[in-house]
Amino acid sequence: MERYIINGGKPLVGEVTISGAKNAAVAIIPATILCDEPCRIENVPNISDVNLIARILQNLGAKVQRVNKHTLDIDPRPINTCSATDDSVRGMRASYYLLGALIGRWGKAKVALPGGCNFGLRPIDQHLKGFEAMGADCQLVGGAIVEAKCEGKVQGAQIYLDTVSVGTTMNLMLAAVKAQGQTIIENAAKEPHIVDLANFLNSMGANIRGAGTDVIKIRGVDYLHGITYSIIPDQIEAGTYMAAVAATRGKLLVKNVTPKHLDSITAKLEEIGVSVEEFDEAVLIDATNRSLKRCNIKTMPHPGFPTDCQPQFVAMLTTVNGTSIVTENVWDNRYQYIRELLLMGANISVEGRVAIVDGDSQLHGAPVKATDLRAGAALIIAGLVASGTTEISSIHYIERGYEEIIEKLCALGADIKKQYVPEEDAAVTA
Repeated sequence: MERYIINGGKPLVGEVTISGAKNAAVAIIPATILCDEPCRIENVPNISDVNLIARILQNLGAKVQRVNKHTLDIDPRPINTCSATDDSVRGMRASYYLLGALIGRWGKAKVALPGGCNFGLRPIDQHLKGFEAMGADCQLVGGAIVEAKCEGKVQGAQIYLDTVSVGTTMNLMLAAVKAQGQTIIENAAKEPHIVDLANFLNSMGANIRGAGTDVIKIRGVDYLHGITYSIIPDQIEAGTYMAAVAATRGKLLVKNVTPKHLDSITAKLEEIGVSVEEFDEAVLIDATNRSLKRCNIKTMPHPGFPTDCQPQFVAMLTTVNGTSIVTENVWDNRYQYIRELLLMGANISVEGRVAIVDGDSQLHGAPVKATDLRAGAALIIAGLVASGTTEISSIHYIERGYEEIIEKLCALGADIKKQYVPEEDAAVTA
């Protein structure tokens, strides 16, 4: 068992370099299954989700070599199975991208349903609806495994998504890349990592148009060649550090970012009174000596405010003047972390999808538990602000998506460390 120990009250000051985007990497790595030659993927974040999806590909037969901390060489040619049903597949949400990639390569797939963070239902009915439109017969086996089969190659189809879904959009893109004919995905999601996946596939020879808009057209091809490709920076990691520096009233140069991807985050920081200066591949956040004020936030699909930054901003809003209203429009159950913030002295009430945050809370350290990846980041931000010592358990959620977060925060002046706890002691504190 491990936990983070934070002694709060220190502003974050300095420079931080953002890693590659988790949400792009966990789709691009399975996408190599479709390639007919070896690939090299650069700017890969060194996080547990990436390590897990790379290991799953190895279990399928692919040759995966870590060239350095941020570069993977993947040769998918030895893959000789379309079945991925072991426990490692169940351990992460993004394992459902194996469905699209395996269907695209083999015309069939057998994949265990994903796990990952638990903050609401993750139905894959839209994924299956799309696969069926492309000619695959999909069945749920034993309530835990999806089995899809079609006669020969999948066929191009016109698919309208009932709701905007990042996972469905990317999965159908994967299945359609080598389909017979043209696939049109309407009401598609527009997130930057969808564009990154399309750019990766197009660089290999795919024919995808419209990524980043709500209509994506994919004409199937027969062959994808190997390439070297660099993943985009992680907008959510950047947004997390931007919220943290605002909460601690510090000053931070956030490097290796695409400022355009941060527009909705930047707009909210400027609205509450933080200074944001944009450069070509960096943003400078300055909250020193500033009296920050309330704002309202509504999470929306891109280009709206990202749901994955909502918990971090709620933690930050506990430190500002006035009452802020936060509305979660993407996930049903993303406010589980608020009970942990209440233990730290936050004044927050929840009514359905709406959280009412009374600012200027006097946060204090307490033993708290990360309930999911971004909730854990919110608790870190609260711990950086709080008086006294904060102990965060279940940190495996946090390490799914943040590379070297302890090292990066310590370099900015935070007092944070990882502590190993004997299991019997952990059971007592739990």
